[in-house]
Amino acid sequence: MAKAKVNPNEMSFLDHLEELRWHLIRSTIAVVVIGSVAFLMKKFIFDTVLLGPSQMNFPTYRMFCDIATALGFDSAFCAEKLPFTIQSRQMSAQFSAHIWTSIWAGVIVGFPYILYELWKFISPGLHDNERKNSRGFILIASFLFFLGVLFGYYVVAPLSINFLGTYQVSELVLNEFDLDSYIGTIKAAVLACGILFELPIIIYFLTKVGLVTPEIMKKYRKIALVVVLILSAVITPPDVASQIIVSIPVLILYQVSIYISKIVLKREAKRARKNVRPS
Repeated sequence: MAKAKVNPNEMSFLDHLEELRWHLIRSTIAVVVIGSVAFLMKKFIFDTVLLGPSQMNFPTYRMFCDIATALGFDSAFCAEKLPFTIQSRQMSAQFSAHIWTSIWAGVIVGFPYILYELWKFISPGLHDNERKNSRGFILIASFLFFLGVLFGYYVVAPLSINFLGTYQVSELVLNEFDLDSYIGTIKAAVLACGILFELPIIIYFLTKVGLVTPEIMKKYRKIALVVVLILSAVITPPDVASQIIVSIPVLILYQVSIYISKIVLKREAKRARKNVRPS
């Protein structure tokens, strides 16, 4: 006998927990399945994807080298080899890195499905008009996330690796990085940019609940600009061009978020006027 569909408004707290548990279980299964596939693709994941930014034939380095050459400048991006080595100093370090990298690959690639399960959990609690206005949420959020992941992998990660890998306090100190440290740098850049690119989605929901307005975002735009430039200076080589390349997409996202906040408030005001009935 088929199980009757339960009205979300009539579900108890324990029923909601049970519902959440199954959404989490399905999301975990998706991560494990994708992670298992990534585990079997060890050579591609490590040699091509993860260790790619450690080689000077990486597309980002070639692009910056070509630009510098065309402008008649010497550039560190034109070097034949990065002056550092990657090593593993613990017995189980490589196997552990293989396992955790596969899991994170499952999380990143399975992000749309995880988002879908999250949406299935929260959408029954929304009004019909809210669900209607949120159509395309999974598609847009997934697109922004993967766009951020690509930006982190092809821009932030290689710039960080190039800078940190060539930085020395003394010529007597060699750069010999641990495998976990190297992977952690790439993972942090990729995940941070993926989450950062969700800014328009975050602002949309914060505006819906009344925590953010376009006026607030405009008021703190100069502060946001300073913060972005500082972060860009930290994660990029010490040159203006690299800082600008990293900061421009973030500032564009901030401006887009202001427009999104305006649109949300206009829709809310229009809906409020429709609900007002003349006496």
